[in-house]
Amino acid sequence: MTDEKITFEEAYEKLRAAGEKLDSGEVTLEEAIKNYEDGIKYYKICKQILDDAKQKIESFNTDEE
Repeated sequence: MTDEKITFEEAYEKLRAAGEKLDSGEVTLEEAIKNYEDGIKYYKICKQILDDAKQKIESFNTDEE
């Protein structure tokens, strides 16, 4: 699975997992930094998917008017 083909649900789960690892407080500094970077990466993927969906919905609404 490449990040370009990842679904919203997969990206959201990875984002949630990265956050949980950070919240646990049981990771090294290096692991915390990696989890933070992963969290940002998956946040951006989720946001892009949601933005695309919003744009599609808005275009449907515009087409119906």
